[in-house]
Amino acid sequence: MNQVVRRYRSGMEIVPDTKDWTWVLYRSCPECGLDTRRVAATDVPAMLLSGVREWHRELRRKDVRERPRPNVWSPLEYACHLRDVCLLFQKRLSVMLYMDDPEFADWDQDAAAIEDRYAEQDPAEVSAELGKAARILAEEFQAVSGAQWQRTGVRGDGAAFTVETFARYFSHELVHHLYDVVAGPAAPN
Repeated sequence: MNQVVRRYRSGMEIVPDTKDWTWVLYRSCPECGLDTRRVAATDVPAMLLSGVREWHRELRRKDVRERPRPNVWSPLEYACHLRDVCLLFQKRLSVMLYMDDPEFADWDQDAAAIEDRYAEQDPAEVSAELGKAARILAEEFQAVSGAQWQRTGVRGDGAAFTVETFARYFSHELVHHLYDVVAGPAAPN
């Protein structure tokens, strides 16, 4: 498969992840082991806050800026990505709760990494920003109740979510990226 590799100004590569990760809603992840079918949406806020505490520790690592391989993000880059995912999910969750069947514009995570210079950000600032974004998203999920869990939204690629599946999908994002940093991402095929 030919992939367009993007580069930071520093020359570090970003190989686009072109997988449709919505499959994690229907089977367990062979890499991180999470089975989102076993995750109650109401447990996601606690998972998020607990996971962020682990991210705070990871962001104090001496090798926080080091990539395990040239084309695999460093712990700092993954943390920046997760911070931005928390912000994106908070916005999308809010829209799902107050609009009928909204459609979300695509988000280019690779462009965000380059434009926001993930590799150059200050780990302490990222830790604080991630903590704040996670608290806000956790509060948003905690406030969901009753029929709100079945409200819907559609991603730009056509993937449809309820608030409940959206929460479970997010739980994988949280767990998987921590797995990437702690256990190391799988070697490319």
